[in-house]
Amino acid sequence: MSRVDAAKFGALKAVLPLANSVAASDAYFPFPDGLEAVSGGGGDGSDPAGGSVRDQEVIDAATGLASRWCFTGMRHFRH
Repeated sequence: MSRVDAAKFGALKAVLPLANSVAASDAYFPFPDGLEAVSGGGGDGSDPAGGSVRDQEVIDAATGLASRWCFTGMRHFRH
C-alpha cells in the first residue's frame, strides 16, 4: 500500500469528525503528500518519528497547512 493510500484509508476508518485529531506514525513522512492526505481528511496534526532527509520540507508543508507537528524521535518497529 502506498503511504498516501494508507493515510487516506486511516482517515476513512477513523471516527468522524476528524477535527482536532492527530495522525500517529511509527515512521517518518518522507514527502509532504502523506501529511496532505491526513490534512485533507480533516486531521490537523501528526507525530512522526522523524529522520528523513526531507524532514524540513515536510515541516514547511505542515506549517503551510496550519498543522500541528511533534517529532517523537522514537520508532516502535524493527525491520
